[in-house]
Amino acid sequence: MDTNERVADRYRSAALQMLDGETGCCGGATCGADDYVEAGALATMSLGCGNPTAVADLSPGETVLDLGSGGGIDVILSARRVAPGGVAIGLDMTPEMLELARRNAAAEAVDNVRFLLGRIEDVPLPSGSVDVVISNCVINLSTEKPAVFAEMARVLRPGGRIGVSDIVADDHLSPEQRAERGEWAGCIAGALSVSEYRRGLAAAGFVDVTVALSSPVADGMHNSIVRGRLPDPAG
Repeated sequence: MDTNERVADRYRSAALQMLDGETGCCGGATCGADDYVEAGALATMSLGCGNPTAVADLSPGETVLDLGSGGGIDVILSARRVAPGGVAIGLDMTPEMLELARRNAAAEAVDNVRFLLGRIEDVPLPSGSVDVVISNCVINLSTEKPAVFAEMARVLRPGGRIGVSDIVADDHLSPEQRAERGEWAGCIAGALSVSEYRRGLAAAGFVDVTVALSSPVADGMHNSIVRGRLPDPAG
């Protein structure tokens, strides 16, 4: 079983557990439930490491895409923030997670949502179709991060922005040292360093990139908030 299959299997199993009423987190990361005060019981849907909706500055009428939407908490919160007139789209690679997310959205009576099956390296949306991309502890799981960054830039409109929660490593840690701290499917081994994250987003065309480290999840590895935007030729 390769890395992608192990990741899919882990989160497929997590979805089935949550469909049965259990909860969980992403590897050694904390769920960040304290960040979800506004969501109340919705925090039990989270497998992430933070609250990207808190930093994405969402506004009514916007279209927001959540990469790796899991149980749907960030899609639901985003949908409420972009109403009226906006829509929140969740993308996940497992049908089981999509089933969970749709069930949760229905339970919360949120109807300005869409959930799509697909990979974050190949987003099934037209170019220039969203205003904001968010993600919660998912990009570290990808084995093709340049493709993820390129897809984020492709689907965003000019001037579009990102607000991502992720696990990020200190610059002095080598890939081998990151792997010693945890497995890939547990959100640790595949984490980028601060400099790698900045370079990767810049290469995809993003500007004003910031990586803000917060709570530690392992020695030299942190929950983090990553922001950036695409240039807008129109000003």
